Amino acid sequence: MLDLSRLRREAVEAPESGIVAVVNHARGREGIIPMWAGEGDLATPRFIAEAAAASLAEGETFYTFQRGLPELRVALSQYTSRLYGQNLEPERFFVTGSGMHAIQLALMALAGSGDEVVFVGPAWPNFSAAAGLMGAMPREVSLDCVAGRWQLDLGKLKSAITDKTRVLFVNSPSNPTGWTATREELAAILAVAREAGIVVIADEIYARFYYEGPRAPSFHDVMAAHDAIVFVNSFSKNWAMTGWRVGWIETSPALGQIIENLIQYSNSGVAAFMQRGAIAALTHGEEFVENQIARAETARDIFCDILTATNRVELAPPDGAFYAFFKIDGIGDTRAAAFRIVDEAKVAIAPGTAFGPAGAPFFRACFHRRLDEVEAAAHRLAEWIGYQV
Repeated sequence: MLDLSRLRREAVEAPESGIVAVVNHARGREGIIPMWAGEGDLATPRFIAEAAAASLAEGETFYTFQRGLPELRVALSQYTSRLYGQNLEPERFFVTGSGMHAIQLALMALAGSGDEVVFVGPAWPNFSAAAGLMGAMPREVSLDCVAGRWQLDLGKLKSAITDKTRVLFVNSPSNPTGWTATREELAAILAVAREAGIVVIADEIYARFYYEGPRAPSFHDVMAAHDAIVFVNSFSKNWAMTGWRVGWIETSPALGQIIENLIQYSNSGVAAFMQRGAIAALTHGEEFVENQIARAETARDIFCDILTATNRVELAPPDGAFYAFFKIDGIGDTRAAAFRIVDEAKVAIAPGTAFGPAGAPFFRACFHRRLDEVEAAAHRLAEWIGYQV
């Protein structure tokens, strides 16, 4: 029998996901409106699935390029260059087995035992957990919540960086808060990283889900060619491909052989047929993405308006991503309350405890769903809140 004493301490101490705990509690129950996870309700568009199916039908089932199909790397280059108005060469892009895999590879290259990684929170828990599995020490810099709006204190950020810090992880627009750094804030954050001599891992997966313009401000807007930045991204959100597990890294081509080696020794590359679907997403999916964003913005307004009308919810409509991160007056233990909400209101949302200490008093609801479901969920929650003393 394999007992716990034979396992690495980091593996044994890896935290349970508070999001998955609610999913497991609610999954399969009739009548539940699922707002638990970070995905929409739409299946992958047919034109993407058909591209993957055609690849399979043609027998494209063999080992493939570790860095990704050349055609996909070109498509990523063209898409990102258009998005940011820059000439970003294909050699900067590396295909990974999901955005999470991209984060893991970046951490494998940059941090290990005895190192520290600083991140802005409340945050999606997977980054800090992945850092811990590498043996590194995650250090959270908490955003300040003022009247429901989230703000970054640069003084706190500077104070968190020590001579052991190797990485600064920034997710903007943010999961779960929706905080979106301005161009000026990104420039200031980058200046802090430059001064400290540390690498920025920039998670800009929600860059398109931004409600104040065509895209969110990006480190692309403020960086110089020599800046040490690793961008991690995914096909999951924009093109409704969460189950596909395809992502990418964008960084200096000088790291190419190192990243290829790390891919070889982890998943050995992404299946070619999945990459064909990703190419179709990039080349034919713009209308789908724009429609998704428009629907999410309407859903955001519906959900936030109904909850704030209770006068017991602290919530400001997020500038980016597709989550409402809110506090209910009188509710202390959000984990226990999240299970009660499933049982009593038939709405599944994530407790703020899943997103670190700063998130503990809050709940996260993913409003990226059909508008009638979003409205029904908001009314159910409002009614449940009305019953709480």
